[in-house]
Amino acid sequence: MTTASTNPPQPSTSEKTATLYRMVMTEHMCPYGLKSKDLLERRGFKVEDHHLTTREETEAFKAEHNVETTPQTFIAGQRIGGYDDLRIHFEIDKPEAEQSDTSYTPVIAIFAMALLMALAVSYAAFGTIFTLRAFEWFISISMCILAIQKLQDVEKFSTMFLNYDLLAQRWVPYGKIYPFGEALAGVLMTAGALTWLSAPVAIVIGGIGAVSVIKAVYIDKRELKCACVGGDSNVPLGFISLTENVMMLAMGIWMLIRYVG
Repeated sequence: MTTASTNPPQPSTSEKTATLYRMVMTEHMCPYGLKSKDLLERRGFKVEDHHLTTREETEAFKAEHNVETTPQTFIAGQRIGGYDDLRIHFEIDKPEAEQSDTSYTPVIAIFAMALLMALAVSYAAFGTIFTLRAFEWFISISMCILAIQKLQDVEKFSTMFLNYDLLAQRWVPYGKIYPFGEALAGVLMTAGALTWLSAPVAIVIGGIGAVSVIKAVYIDKRELKCACVGGDSNVPLGFISLTENVMMLAMGIWMLIRYVG
């Protein structure tokens, strides 16, 4: 470790040497500085690690190099920039102008965890993952996790939901009721309790949701964000949201048939 120099970094004699300036203070250690150092080392660079140990030293460094943030990485005397710039330099990420604002990562994570949880519960209860109940739990647990995403900020969810849900557009409070209904149905279906209540709730909200998505996306051809994973979603409205609603509808009908039968 070395302290920050007031002199601009000179070109390195080795292509695999990088100079890093990052904040390391008693009250604050910059996480992006640590991530930059780790990334450089994983890419085979020897890191000349300069610590900015005071606010005054940090502000002087930023003024000297005309930058607004730290950390800052220099390779072969050329300033690369902060952690995000470093990822772009190594072609891990694309430049912001080329990045898509669409991401399916939250949905993939939710359904993957729901599946694993369902299989785990099935194994704990029956000693095997290959059960019909595991499939039922997968759907009900998915509903619970999706409800959690919405319940984190009901106001944002309901605002996005109003863009396409047919019932919410006619009766605005439904947008705030929906996540509670999904949570209730998911919990009761996971427990296998009060099917007379959970099944109709799932059928109603799933059916209305499916029709709303079909109309907005496949009939009206509108390009909207899906509220299925909350109000900050970057998931496009379409197949994912339709799948969520069809799953609820199908689960509700299935559970009702089993209950009546």
